[in-house]
Amino acid sequence: MNLGLAATDGVILVDHGSRVAESNDALLLVAKRFQATLQHALVEPAHMELAEPSIDTAVDRCVAQGANRIVVVPFFLLPGRHWRKDIPHLTQMACARHTNLPFLVTAPLGDAQGVVDVLIGRMSNCLGAAETKGNACDVCQPGPTCWQRSTAAQILPEDKIRRTDQT
Repeated sequence: MNLGLAATDGVILVDHGSRVAESNDALLLVAKRFQATLQHALVEPAHMELAEPSIDTAVDRCVAQGANRIVVVPFFLLPGRHWRKDIPHLTQMACARHTNLPFLVTAPLGDAQGVVDVLIGRMSNCLGAAETKGNACDVCQPGPTCWQRSTAAQILPEDKIRRTDQT
């Protein structure tokens, strides 16, 4: 699948980054699937902040593999500040270190029908597991059942729940 990518384009799949290693590791899996689907040799994962690899590191890795343009694909749902300002700024700074390497930041996922389809599929899987007391989905693994089946009061102690009726 080419999609207009040149063999010398470096593609960076970037998420926010987390202090939770499991969350950061999930991006590595998505990046591998992304690369397998694109059949493009220059796909690198990156986290905007809080974890490595950073956007700087991902740009360096792409350049080391021969990239002469960077395409940043935000793994973000909506076009907030990170998409509008932070990711372009961080990418610009990283690319400036490589003789002003050209770059493009693509649109976030947004409300595309594919996103809606994924959300409906996730909801359907979780409802099915809850109704049948079946196994957890691939997100909730490794557990015997979905972990978000409890009420909010069971997840957070009563004194930790912010109440809107209190002054």
